[in-house]
Amino acid sequence: MLQTLGKTCIYSDTDEVLEIAEPSGLGTALEWHERSIRNTLLMLGALVARFGEGSVPLPGGCQIGEKEGGRGYDLHVMLLERLGAKVWAEGDWLCAEAPNGLTGTDIHLPIRSTGATENSIIAGCLARGTTTVWNPHIRPEIQDLVKLLRGMGAKITVFGQERIVVEGVEALGSVEHTVIPDNVEALTWLVGAAITGGEVEIHDFPYDHLEVPLIHLRESGVRLFRGDTSLVVRGSNCYPLEISTGPYPGINSDMQPLLAVFGARANGESRYIDLRFPGRYGYAKELAKMGMMHRTDGNLLIIDGGKKLHGAEVRALDLRAGVALALAGMVADGETIIEDAWQISRGYDSFVEKATALGADVRWGK
Repeated sequence: MLQTLGKTCIYSDTDEVLEIAEPSGLGTALEWHERSIRNTLLMLGALVARFGEGSVPLPGGCQIGEKEGGRGYDLHVMLLERLGAKVWAEGDWLCAEAPNGLTGTDIHLPIRSTGATENSIIAGCLARGTTTVWNPHIRPEIQDLVKLLRGMGAKITVFGQERIVVEGVEALGSVEHTVIPDNVEALTWLVGAAITGGEVEIHDFPYDHLEVPLIHLRESGVRLFRGDTSLVVRGSNCYPLEISTGPYPGINSDMQPLLAVFGARANGESRYIDLRFPGRYGYAKELAKMGMMHRTDGNLLIIDGGKKLHGAEVRALDLRAGVALALAGMVADGETIIEDAWQISRGYDSFVEKATALGADVRWGK
């Protein structure tokens, strides 16, 4: 998307470094014909903040409920309008303009939304005056974004989960930044090791970002051994889980499908409530095709674990559902075929290669 707008992006496999530069001016219309993802919303906020206008494809990405279109973009429209932009949909495009620039204001988020918090911060950096984001989602990725923007010259102060204050600046400059480890990927390999009975060492493990999930998993029988910067996971008998998802430092909603596979392997009844995306249990129907016994009671997902799983043809409804099905396939009898498995590659770097290196029989289909 950045290259489409006019940036140059050069990635070095050797150094694992991405260099982003701007050789000339950027366009403000994102002519994007690949799969649409929710990052387009952040592109729109950045374009309007810098150029006073922008247009992007309507956001796609994860449909994480049982109904298509479960995730709207009303919060993003609201925050841009609060900053003084005019926002409208035009066919398959979302457009915004602020000919005189954005103006800082108070933005009250009704829920702790990651994307809306990010967009408010990004847009506020170049708005005139002060932007205060109330009820932000303070998760590690947000803190990392703040660190990056501060390195570029932004003036941002975080007051915990109460508010984030952004003082607008004229422009942002260049920076060198090291991205934090992906805590959901770290949890993925942790759960994979636990349910397969393997022993895996995960390097650069983000302990501080996974305190709550680690407590639940340790108490549920997973043997964890902490090193200076790594974590060794030894598979063992799994016991049931009872969890509810919520804003950080709680258990992220993205972690729920992974922990559901853990529950399917555990002997006993596991219970899950998703407080962020009620009804995010569409993946459970796909796991049921592999033999997972479950039922729902309102917003409660109940899994009767300890039953053998078997291979089946299933579909990745979203990114985390896809990787959960892949983990289930690793312990199922027979072959599992995951349709729409491209979802997995959206959030995991070299997933098949890493899984294969750990001894799993996983490959991309034709």
